[in-house]
Amino acid sequence: MADYIYLLENRLSPAQQEALKQIREVARSRATTVFLVGGAVRDLTSGTSIRDLDVVVQGSALKLRKELEKAGGRVVGTNETFQSLYLTFPGGVRLEVGSTLAVTFPKPGKPVVKPAGILDDLRRRDFTANAMAISLNEGSYGLLMDPLNGVADIENRELRLVSNYGFIEDPARMIRATRLGGRLGWNMEERTQQRYDTGKAEGYISALSPWERSYELEEIFHEEDPLRIQRKLEAEGWSEVLFPGWNAAKANEAEVERLRDVVGQLNTMGIFPDPSAAFFPLLAAKLGAKETATLKETFARPGFVEEIESLETRTKALATQFTSKGNAAPSDAWKMLYGAEPEAVLSLAFTSKSPAVQQKFKLFFNEWPQARNKVPYALMQEMRISPDLQGHGELLEKLFFAIMDGLLETPEQTRAFLEPYSPPAPPPPPNLRRRPAKRETKAAKSKAAKPTAPVVRVDDQDGIAAGAPSAIEGAADRASVAPAAVTATAAPAKVAAAKNGAARNGGSPAAAKKGSSAGPAATVAAAVPPAAKPSAGAKDRPAAKPSPAPGKSVQATGTAKAASAGKAANTSKAAKPAPPVKAKAPAAGAKAPVGAKTGSRKPVVKAPAKGAKAAPPKRPAVVAKAAGKVPAKAPAKAAVKGPAKGAQAKAPAKRPAPAKAPAKKAVAAKKAAAPARPAKKSARR
Repeated sequence: MADYIYLLENRLSPAQQEALKQIREVARSRATTVFLVGGAVRDLTSGTSIRDLDVVVQGSALKLRKELEKAGGRVVGTNETFQSLYLTFPGGVRLEVGSTLAVTFPKPGKPVVKPAGILDDLRRRDFTANAMAISLNEGSYGLLMDPLNGVADIENRELRLVSNYGFIEDPARMIRATRLGGRLGWNMEERTQQRYDTGKAEGYISALSPWERSYELEEIFHEEDPLRIQRKLEAEGWSEVLFPGWNAAKANEAEVERLRDVVGQLNTMGIFPDPSAAFFPLLAAKLGAKETATLKETFARPGFVEEIESLETRTKALATQFTSKGNAAPSDAWKMLYGAEPEAVLSLAFTSKSPAVQQKFKLFFNEWPQARNKVPYALMQEMRISPDLQGHGELLEKLFFAIMDGLLETPEQTRAFLEPYSPPAPPPPPNLRRRPAKRETKAAKSKAAKPTAPVVRVDDQDGIAAGAPSAIEGAADRASVAPAAVTATAAPAKVAAAKNGAARNGGSPAAAKKGSSAGPAATVAAAVPPAAKPSAGAKDRPAAKPSPAPGKSVQATGTAKAASAGKAANTSKAAKPAPPVKAKAPAAGAKAPVGAKTGSRKPVVKAPAKGAKAAPPKRPAVVAKAAGKVPAKAPAKAAVKGPAKGAQAKAPAKRPAPAKAPAKKAVAAKKAAAPARPAKKSARR
């Protein structure tokens, strides 16, 4: 099915396809089925040229005459017995529209017909190669029906009778077998040949009907090579049966061959004329006028006679149009020839003696088609004019005609011609690669790697409740605004030693007094304690957490941890000193650090003690609440300590314990009288 759809779309000429389309539309409007039958299916299957089309419809085809004439067909003959119409469509298409019939022969040459289906119609035909049909209906388009296995005979190139009595019932089939054998080069199947010889010997041809005689006579002129067919019929003796006194010797053989050459040239150019009318004067060239007139009257289709007689007039009209000034340009002459009647074009190209006409036809056949080879497909691809572009076919035709007329001699002219048809360039593809992050400066990296972490000191419970949050927030704000370190004003080693001594004395008044006598230097040492190298057993030791009980003192614990951190700082390696940066003014409500002048917003920065080693900055830590009830005071003081000048930074230990800053002098003196509690051991993991 798919194979025959392909054959219908590619083997038929555009004019034949259009004619079949009109037939299908008429059949659909009358709600009847239509099939392609006979020689057209045989030629599609065998691969030979398709000369004419045979179509059958269910019902009487004679009732479709008006619709077919409105569709563009011209009726040139009818057959009342078989209810058939013979038409010609534009483009030189010859078409027979018949009815699906069942035929019987009570007597030789006397058919009796009645309406039937498509299968019965195929079984009443002459040869199996002609007893095939292709559906042209919606839903079954391209479906092949071959009830008698005609495809096998086509492959064997044989003619086989459908009925064993075929030659007796219709003697015209013997003439048809000779004509098809001469055209296709096929032989008759063995039994068919035997019946043919029997019919020829017994004179079956005497029962030939007048209509069949005139039909077979006319078919000689519709052959591609009528001289060969005529000679074949003469050899079998059928020429005398059809028209006595007319044979191949009466024809102008040289002109017949030249006409066939012109037909071949036009077919190559895509023009498919029906040469039968042009063949007639050449095949009857040596007949007298009376004999010629009698021959015309013998033809079965009167329309064919009209075509013969009007051909000369149509040729002259085309010659006048072809040589006019309006068709002086090659492109105009090209369009005129393709729009004209193919039979008139053939007659003009063959019969005209005008040098101008012959020169134009010479250019038409040889020079003008070369313009298609000059179409700049590479330039069109460069200008994004691809075949999927809308109107690409029309553009190719315009370009072809412009090249033919010599308007595009240079590449610049061709580019200018194609520029209006070039689509805009597509947008560039989006770049999915992310831009690399901006590299930070070394100073920014050092600041980000070593931020200062202020330590907030809380004197007592009330201080935590009242002033510690503001102090913490102020310290955090100052750390985010000015992350540079502030130089310490006292040596952290001495403060750590004092705290360590207080822790060893068990929190005695003398130790507390000694620790509190550190004065401003101990107060300014609020920076993060330096990280000490953890011992083998202290790597996994967690930092001590402040007791949740409000009355519980953790002063001793903080003092002991600060002392241990101070010892570790003395043993750390020297690190490159960071450049000192002046600290910004403290937040509103926070007291100035110890050592600052009264009324001054900037803290006083003192040089670090000699030999002191600074610890790396740590995260801010909140010191635990002081033990005992202490009257509410101002928010705790916070100081920021940076690495000492000339000191070497040490990598921070793993989770060092936060340092406990010493209390104020007044608080330390008050707590000195009370016995100090032993330091609370930090819990292990």
